[in-house]
Amino acid sequence: MNALLDGIRQNNFVVVGRAGIDLYTDPGVATEDAETVNVGLGGSSANIAAGICKLGGQASLVTRVSDDSIGSYCIGQLKRYGVGTDYVTPVGGEYRNSLALYESRVEGHRNVIYRNGAADFQMDADDVAAVDYGKFGALITAGTVFAAEPSRSATFDAFDRAKAVGLPIIFDVDYRPYSWPSPKVAEKVLSRAAAASDMIVGNDEEFGFMAGGIDKGLAKAKALAEDTATVVVYKMGEKGAVTFAGDKEIRTGIWPVDALKPTGAGDSFMAGMVTGLAEGQSLHDAILRGSACASITVSRPGCAPAMADTSTLTQFMADHPGPTDA
Repeated sequence: MNALLDGIRQNNFVVVGRAGIDLYTDPGVATEDAETVNVGLGGSSANIAAGICKLGGQASLVTRVSDDSIGSYCIGQLKRYGVGTDYVTPVGGEYRNSLALYESRVEGHRNVIYRNGAADFQMDADDVAAVDYGKFGALITAGTVFAAEPSRSATFDAFDRAKAVGLPIIFDVDYRPYSWPSPKVAEKVLSRAAAASDMIVGNDEEFGFMAGGIDKGLAKAKALAEDTATVVVYKMGEKGAVTFAGDKEIRTGIWPVDALKPTGAGDSFMAGMVTGLAEGQSLHDAILRGSACASITVSRPGCAPAMADTSTLTQFMADHPGPTDA
């Protein structure tokens, strides 16, 4: 536990994975009824990095973006949030940035993500070799980075390079079926990534997927904490989370809000949790902080734009009647 926390407390993270562009409707508007849409930064890893910076931490992203106006937009937005872009490399040809179009509503919510020929999947061994891992305290990535080559092998290489200089690995399972060639490949690769990680964060469906059934997910999370990982966070939506750390089992609730849409919660949870640990909070309190960040994000339009900054989070946690009982 000490090595993991020592790395996180540097509050300076190298984040591996995609940056994308999000298009989203006004609150309550279905896509077919929209006359205008809003635009914002998206992509799991970019969201996590932006969320960390908004909460006072430091983060740099390692990825590829398309060598066009969309790629330029993503780089510009990363810089706007304070995310380091030294390791964000444009790629030409027919590769394009991922794009998400989603509705700002819960009932009937639809989310369409375009990932064909995705630029971020072109991140390769040279990209991760260029990173000065010694500048950072921990490496964070999300499961979508493993869905295709050469990004998959490059990220495992980044794991090895980070571990060689003592960086802990923090892994958000983030299973998105549409990105993978088959569930069998995804199960094998994501399980390998989990086994190589010091901290694993996922929901009940994701752990269940790796275990071969949702009813086996909790046991899978516990087994990973007993075998290879230092901390495993098993999220259960409105039922809160169970966290395994050594011989401890920590149960936490959620901060109920009127959700505007379901997207962005996991990325903001990660940003809130790791920056809470970086500030010296207990694991229990940092998880509740992550949960508060998730609640804020689902109650506002967009993903990266909806994530809390420090003042917003402080005010929310002060004004809210408190998290539910676990």
